[in-house]
Amino acid sequence: MRRSTFTDQPVTYAAVGATLSHDLTQHPPKGYRPYARSIRLGSGDDRFETSLRALMTWGVQRGSGVEVVSVDPGTGEEYAGVHYAEDGTPERLERHRGTEAVFDEDGHPYISNGMTALLRVPFGPFHLNAPVRVVYVIEEENRVGFGYGTMRGHPLSGEEAFVLERRDDDSVWLTMRSFSKTAGGARAFIAPFVRIGQAQLAKRYLRALHPVTGNPVIAEASVAGETDDTAGTIPSVDVQVHRDPAAEVTARVEHAEHTADR
Repeated sequence: MRRSTFTDQPVTYAAVGATLSHDLTQHPPKGYRPYARSIRLGSGDDRFETSLRALMTWGVQRGSGVEVVSVDPGTGEEYAGVHYAEDGTPERLERHRGTEAVFDEDGHPYISNGMTALLRVPFGPFHLNAPVRVVYVIEEENRVGFGYGTMRGHPLSGEEAFVLERRDDDSVWLTMRSFSKTAGGARAFIAPFVRIGQAQLAKRYLRALHPVTGNPVIAEASVAGETDDTAGTIPSVDVQVHRDPAAEVTARVEHAEHTADR
């Protein structure tokens, strides 16, 4: 009998692909807390291409101090996401058969559908093990990214998505969207602490690809394609603060927030 590993296990929530829904923040899966924020990384082709390579090789996670270990490409049919009707309701769940692995110039495998990984997240003096499975990948000319879901052993239940977008004005933005709740069982008593840690990690995720506050690899990238001075300033973040699933407040976080966080 073959021994089972976490790569054989399904995700621990039902609404697979719900981070693709346009009204996630107003109507998240029942019992889950939504989250959505965007940060401008700069502009131009160089910024987009460099950020793309980093994003699709776990650069957001590694640039935030998270260890990415036990990466497995996955085999067979894997989740690829949910299709939504015009009113925002899910229509059907599609599946995607694994494709041939793609690697960057340094030999790092690109994130692909069905890939699993164990994320070791810093939590004070400790690390939390957070196994995840990639449930969809976005590959468009000016929009790329992926979403992954929690697996058994993760302190949370839910899904996170990271999408890089080049907009009409040539600016490059990273958006993080998620819905989550603390996992049940023995971890319930640490729920408040997990939430605090999650909020801090989300801030680091957003800044990981920025040329000033993030990963040194990104900072060293050519800025020849820049059309403004974004690469030399502390980034601003468009924030959607969700006090309850039905309420949404938009704010602008400028230099003061980033200074206070340091």
